[in-house]
Amino acid sequence: MIRISISKQMLYHRNSYGVWRSYPISTARKGAGNFEGSLQTPLGKHYISHKIGDHEPIMTVFRARQSVGIYQEGADDPHKDWILSRILWLSGTQTGFNKRGHVDTHARYIYIHGTHEEECIGRPASHGCIRMRNDDVIYLFKQSKLGESVIISL
Repeated sequence: MIRISISKQMLYHRNSYGVWRSYPISTARKGAGNFEGSLQTPLGKHYISHKIGDHEPIMTVFRARQSVGIYQEGADDPHKDWILSRILWLSGTQTGFNKRGHVDTHARYIYIHGTHEEECIGRPASHGCIRMRNDDVIYLFKQSKLGESVIISL
């Protein structure tokens, strides 16, 4: 089970042995919200629908969920919202709240992923996704399972 606290900018994960780990994160700069185009982090009950990037090197760049190379600091545009290292793609479970229509988390491409802006971890800075330090998202990726519950709350 994964619990995400927007107010604390923290992700908590209970692994299959019952051990909890906590990670600092960065959620949306524009706060919480479930509507398409809002650039906000969706609330509610979700699950991991896809895990992308297994065995890729740290700082791997993903475009349309495909590996396209390694992020190069100083060469790649630092103002772009880079998706790095691993992707845990989320799907909502609550019809009309975060599933289907204009509130569908999966259709909004909401991920837990690594970032080139690790200095922003701990404060809201994303475009809706949950950003993590690259080492942390790689570790979480290994410990998490497809279908695992993810609860995002204020």
